[in-house]
Amino acid sequence: MSYVAPLKDMLFVMNELAGLNEVNALPGCEDATAETVEAILEEKARFTSEVIATLNWAGDQAPSYWKDGQVFTTKGFKEAFKMFGEAGWQGVQHPAEFGGQGLPKLLATPCIEMLHAANLSFALCPLLTDGAIEALLTAGSDADKATYLENLISGKWTGTMNLTEPQAGSDLAMVRTRAVPQDDGTYKVFGTKIFITYGEHDMAENIVHLVLARTPNAPEGVKGISLFIVPKFMVNADGSLGARNDAHCVSIEHKLGIKASPTCVLQFGDNGGAIGTLVGEENRGLEYMFIMMNAARFGVGMQGVAVAERAYQKAVQYAKDRVQSRDLAGSAGPVSIIHHPDVRRMLMSMRAQIEGSRALAYVAAAMSDKAHHHADAEVRKQNQAAYEFLVPIVKGWSTELSLDVTSTGVQVHGGMGFIEETGAAQHYRDAQILTIYEGTTAIQANDLVGRKTSRDGGAVAKQFIAQVRAVEAELSATGEANLKAIAAQLAIGAKAMEDVVEFVVANFKSDIKAVFSGSVPYLKLAGVVLGGWQMARAALIAQAKLQAGGGDASFNQAKVATARFFADHILSTAQGLRTSIVDGSAGVLALSEEQF
Repeated sequence: MSYVAPLKDMLFVMNELAGLNEVNALPGCEDATAETVEAILEEKARFTSEVIATLNWAGDQAPSYWKDGQVFTTKGFKEAFKMFGEAGWQGVQHPAEFGGQGLPKLLATPCIEMLHAANLSFALCPLLTDGAIEALLTAGSDADKATYLENLISGKWTGTMNLTEPQAGSDLAMVRTRAVPQDDGTYKVFGTKIFITYGEHDMAENIVHLVLARTPNAPEGVKGISLFIVPKFMVNADGSLGARNDAHCVSIEHKLGIKASPTCVLQFGDNGGAIGTLVGEENRGLEYMFIMMNAARFGVGMQGVAVAERAYQKAVQYAKDRVQSRDLAGSAGPVSIIHHPDVRRMLMSMRAQIEGSRALAYVAAAMSDKAHHHADAEVRKQNQAAYEFLVPIVKGWSTELSLDVTSTGVQVHGGMGFIEETGAAQHYRDAQILTIYEGTTAIQANDLVGRKTSRDGGAVAKQFIAQVRAVEAELSATGEANLKAIAAQLAIGAKAMEDVVEFVVANFKSDIKAVFSGSVPYLKLAGVVLGGWQMARAALIAQAKLQAGGGDASFNQAKVATARFFADHILSTAQGLRTSIVDGSAGVLALSEEQF
């Protein structure tokens, strides 16, 4: 089966939860009217279903390969990427002055989700290019922008981020790649970078590598890292492509999943030095690279939502088609397995987690738009802080639950899920990397604990908890049984999150190991509670529509039912997570190294 974008849910979340009308009213976002947004999403849904999704299975079976220093992508990828660029999809959220459409992140987010759901391996190339564009827009010189941005936004060129080295995984203080200044103001770059997504391929005319390296007299550690543009082909003064730069792919990795995405080992400077230009100022490279990284982290969170949605769609179709066993009420003959209660439970678990994570991510995207475009500086500041708080949760929680959802998808298929031909296993394999790249779940959790909670004394976290409690009060005030049941779990979740925030703030300086031993459970707790908050908001709105007799009754009934399931089965885990964080550090740290 192909991928069908869940447009109804996407539009519901955008309009009812993320506040598309408010985003549309922001300066610079006037083109994002409800009618325009719906038309763009419908076209993106058609394109991803008819063009990109059809290449997903082929990419898994006949992945990209390396030969004589070149990477050849799966048959059809090059043509599809050309169509992607020509249709303007790379530039949806990027400035019109460089050829983009200048539309809000709230609109770009479902576009990103659709692309990744259709074909995770293919979509990684635009994802990394988005990050390169963001970094150059923020830190690049006028000359850098004039040289690179239009071609990146058009899809003629693509971008990469080069951090990891053989001896330096997540610890970038150990980066050894060298950048030696030259008399003409350029630098010669020498070193090896590994795990570089789309570091070499045949889909674009040029590849713009953004590379972390050290200059000769740089300070030790992360304070001595600079960022350089190192293009595959040099760019002449007139914008045409010049000589091949001394940056070469020497191998690609053979992976568990996302096989069609070439993950490259890049060698810089084996033939005299790769020519690079400094981005911004020396020794501020990590600061600039974090612009790319944060854009990519949000994008990877959307990958988690996307691959989970794809796995859910396949599981639902299989459950409707597969006939096996009589139902518990004593049917005359075998029934499709969707009639069996535990299959229903699995499908509802998949559905509820997807809808909760999608809603939280779209709401975060709207906050980003307000942070960039709102006329009031204080409102911009508040939304930026709120968005930054949510980014590690969107990345960490959404990708962690994608492991659960895709695994459940295999389980719904039973033994057939273990057979590659059904396709269920591909989604499970592809999802495995999402909790690792662009910062593992532990790194996201450390960010949430250190930079996003303890640094401000839990102020932003407590603002979110207050909003959760406000929705809980609205739910409690209704006479509807489902809403009151959701309210009960939401109240417990809010208290659990409040206890954890207080624990983190109180113990961060006095018992830091105890705090960080619960960092990943804290991230999951925050996802569960804040995702539950969005599901509760959705239930309130859907129930009001049902009572008013307007809209799609079936959709609204399903929305309330899914929110109730989320509360009973997902949000109800909050108290257990709270216990493991506040009271569980002793068990984490009990054994000595020798006892393992």
